[in-house]
Amino acid sequence: MGTKVLISGAGIAGPALALWLGRYGFEVTVAEAAPQLRGGGQAVDFRGATHLTVLERMGVLDDLRRIRTGGSPMRFVDERGRTRLQLPSEFAAGDLEVLRGDLVRVLYDHSRPFTDYRFGESVSALHQDADGVHVRFRSGGTRTFDLVVGADGLHSNVRRLAHGPEERYVTHLGHYAAGWSLPNYLGIGPGEGSVGLNVPGRLASVGTSHRDPGTAAAFFVFASPALTYDRHDQEQQKAIVAGAFAGAGWEVPRLLASLAEADDLYFDSISRADVPTWSTGRVALVGDAACGATIGGMGTGTGIVAAYVLAGELAAAAGDHATAFARYEGLLREYARGCQKGGDRAGRFLAPGAVGLRLRNWTLNRPRILDWMIEEGRKATHLDLPDYRRFETAPVGLSAPGRPSR
Repeated sequence: MGTKVLISGAGIAGPALALWLGRYGFEVTVAEAAPQLRGGGQAVDFRGATHLTVLERMGVLDDLRRIRTGGSPMRFVDERGRTRLQLPSEFAAGDLEVLRGDLVRVLYDHSRPFTDYRFGESVSALHQDADGVHVRFRSGGTRTFDLVVGADGLHSNVRRLAHGPEERYVTHLGHYAAGWSLPNYLGIGPGEGSVGLNVPGRLASVGTSHRDPGTAAAFFVFASPALTYDRHDQEQQKAIVAGAFAGAGWEVPRLLASLAEADDLYFDSISRADVPTWSTGRVALVGDAACGATIGGMGTGTGIVAAYVLAGELAAAAGDHATAFARYEGLLREYARGCQKGGDRAGRFLAPGAVGLRLRNWTLNRPRILDWMIEEGRKATHLDLPDYRRFETAPVGLSAPGRPSR
């Protein structure tokens, strides 16, 4: 169609959207602030027929099945190391679990034939008029696009530029999460998942890497009101985590000692994004930027589905963005909010208070209740998908020359 689209963000929703738009004949550029694809990260999962159908139509399902993790069981212990709750792999893994970095690579590889990827680049200013969206990049360059899509996560830069400050849209849900890698000194074997200390308001867990048995991953969650800190200062964030877990028993002192040497710390609040409208003029939001939840909101699957619907509606509307954006939001908003509700409970599930801890363990130690919860998770992801395949100008698996990447 020749419509020029800029996507901000090369995580999950961004490359997924680029893949579909490219197949429909749009001219796609993806700007990613990081100098290269972001690897690492926790495992992410897909649940139910809707997620799997979209992955199959994208042509990536077989690739993802080849690199699936096999799931990650979870065991919760008290300060004396006694098991209080054990959850099977399918509770967290859904129908298909992969490492986030592996998923990003697969989506990038499949979208690259249709996409001009610009790494180390981000948007610094936007201005809309009848001719399009005039974009200024942090590198100093400028360019005009017909449409711009923010696929740049819960802390979306495009959302800030087009809709206003983050505090209008992102709600702190009462907990923080941290993760980092360390040597597997506990000798947790492949397939054993994670084991973690659970005391009121805190979780300190560690699990083996799915790729390297000699490496482990720590994952900490703690209850806290909203904190003020520098998101780019890892030493400050390490101090916050260490302070929150001071005095905790079990293996926590050794895990905190490894944190001091870690160079890959992830730290963020458990939060939720609520944007009254997912578009303004020629600028739209997709994935976590529109309706994200830090943990437990099935954001990966929702982002994949949202990218499919947004691209499909743009193709169906022949590039009429006003019609397409309205239909996209009409089809997805309630679905996304239903999935997002799990994120509202994530912190309270992982690091509940004293009463909540006893209630959670009592409830989930009953197999029938656990099986019911797993099935309800699958039902929550169901959506009657429109079929946009008639708009494809490039078939699945096309090996076209890639546009330049920087």
